[in-house]
Amino acid sequence: MAHKAGFVNIIGNPNVGKSTLMNAFVGEKLSIITSKAQTTRHRILGIVNGEDFQVILSDTPGIIKPAYQLQESMMDFVKSAFEDADVLIYMVEIGEKELKDEAFFNKIIAADIPILLLLNKIDKSNQEELESQVQLWREKVPNAEIFPVSALEGFNVKEVFTRIIELLPESPAFYPKDTLTDKPERFFVNEIIREKILMHYKKEIPYAVEIDTQEFFEEDEIIRMRSVIMVERDTQKGIIIGHKGAALKRVGVEARKDLEKFFGKQVHLELYVKVNKNWRSDQRQLKRFGYND
Repeated sequence: MAHKAGFVNIIGNPNVGKSTLMNAFVGEKLSIITSKAQTTRHRILGIVNGEDFQVILSDTPGIIKPAYQLQESMMDFVKSAFEDADVLIYMVEIGEKELKDEAFFNKIIAADIPILLLLNKIDKSNQEELESQVQLWREKVPNAEIFPVSALEGFNVKEVFTRIIELLPESPAFYPKDTLTDKPERFFVNEIIREKILMHYKKEIPYAVEIDTQEFFEEDEIIRMRSVIMVERDTQKGIIIGHKGAALKRVGVEARKDLEKFFGKQVHLELYVKVNKNWRSDQRQLKRFGYND
């Protein structure tokens, strides 16, 4: 049997469930999932291997109109998703009417690669609304195959994955068959810590934060990590730390539990907070954090 391999890139508005879908495909939690918009900042690859296939899934940031340099860089990751895709997944949710960027939408309907339009969160809908939405998107994106799904509940996820494999070109594997992702271990440490901050802090705080894991030492029984939480202002530093350090301690305890689950061994995590003024608008800083590669 011929071997198939290719890139399957997932795009859509913020909060549409792209990360939940990718994690469901991969069977591992590679992408942050929270109820806040703009959770995914990077383009994250998740790799699913079978005997005769390799599916390279790409979760990109939600499509937004950029307000500052960090968001411009995030949208560059989305643009790159069109360049190497063998199959493009355009994800929308029940009640959605349009993509937030018209240029991206025009690229989708003019694409000459297979488009799978996934209508997500159908568990929050009824049959009448679902049929109306399917009809709406069939007219808007006539070149797409439409799949109603619930990424959270797993409804139709296997069927979509089977269709992806059918659409992939014949090709040898691009990555070694035991590879799960293209990101290094420190990336996932940063993302797990950032997820806890997204969960527990409000307003601007989560979006003004970047994590820098400066030490990662793996021993036989334990991994020792030292991570710095970067904020833009002194007031934000105080909020992150909280009264007598309680807020920072909660982030550390919850992150350590998830890290132990992710790496499958004991973790010692040291967390610090540092002010790094206006890092979101600083090209040099953004490059350092992997946004302008």
